[in-house]
Amino acid sequence: MLKKFTLSDKLLFVAAFLSLIFSEVLYFQGNKDQAIFIGIWVPSILAFGIYLKLIQNNKDV
Repeated sequence: MLKKFTLSDKLLFVAAFLSLIFSEVLYFQGNKDQAIFIGIWVPSILAFGIYLKLIQNNKDV
């Protein structure tokens, strides 16, 4: 299953995961506004990855 993921897919997934973890750390340290700001990055990073996948699939067709 992991063979289907390209390097860019893996990097975007790691970036989204690290953003989520960093957001949770900030939240539990009491920096709630900063945590929410960084937490908003997670769906944005994943959406950007989907966009890149769609562009790549259109080029292949």
